[in-house]
Amino acid sequence: MRSNRLAASLVAVVSLVASGVLVGAGQAGTQGGALPLEPTRERGSSIAPAYEGWFPNADGTFTLLVGYFNRNLRQALDIPVGPNNRVEPGGPDMGQPTYFEPRRQWGVFTIKVPKDFGTKKLTWTITANGETNGIPLSLHKNYEVEPYRESGMGNTPPTVTFVKGAATLTGPPFGIAHTLTGSVNQPVKLTFWGDDKRGPLEEPGGRGRGANLPPFTVSLHKFRGPGDVTFKPERPQANRETGEVTAEATFSAPGDYIVRVQLNDASGEGGA
Repeated sequence: MRSNRLAASLVAVVSLVASGVLVGAGQAGTQGGALPLEPTRERGSSIAPAYEGWFPNADGTFTLLVGYFNRNLRQALDIPVGPNNRVEPGGPDMGQPTYFEPRRQWGVFTIKVPKDFGTKKLTWTITANGETNGIPLSLHKNYEVEPYRESGMGNTPPTVTFVKGAATLTGPPFGIAHTLTGSVNQPVKLTFWGDDKRGPLEEPGGRGRGANLPPFTVSLHKFRGPGDVTFKPERPQANRETGEVTAEATFSAPGDYIVRVQLNDASGEGGA
């Protein structure tokens, strides 16, 4: 009982990663084919890494954008970085998640590779429920994506900031955007501001959202951490006029956590 009281008095440090919608010009999913088929089950199935694609950076380097498919309908899994969750060569830790939500999650993390990466490959391997799946990550020409501006329709992802008036973030997640501290089992308030320039899909009469619907959707996700995270609500709505979004996160155990804040425009999760 003493240890329980101690744990309850400790703090959970929460780091927030922001990400916008993925808008792709290339193919998305696993390289070399579709995700392997497997019967749908509530729990007990495997997790497959998914390669969304790559894009060039202004400094001549490249960024690889990666997600995953947890085939379980209800089972989320914590898989620490190590033999069962590794990126090689150079890893095993290259910033990948250690918490895997059910079903498909797009554009979850990025890996920056050098200018001379060329034809080299990285491989992300996950072992879950006794089954192992891996995916090669390369600069294959068919996998180039446009995460900041889609050339066909000029669509751009939403922006977000965790400090009102500060510089905004957009596109795939890069590093830590903001850090908060709170107590175990006590709600930590999450506040941020989003915005999205309406594109052709969002205009009234388009096949996306019209003028009467929110400018973007928001979802909150545990990315890493030693305990459970409960969000209230999991999909908060933004204030129409200010773009302000508020929610609460409650952490079941002390330690460091990474929470992913995702904003999507009318092109939807995965960039449609």
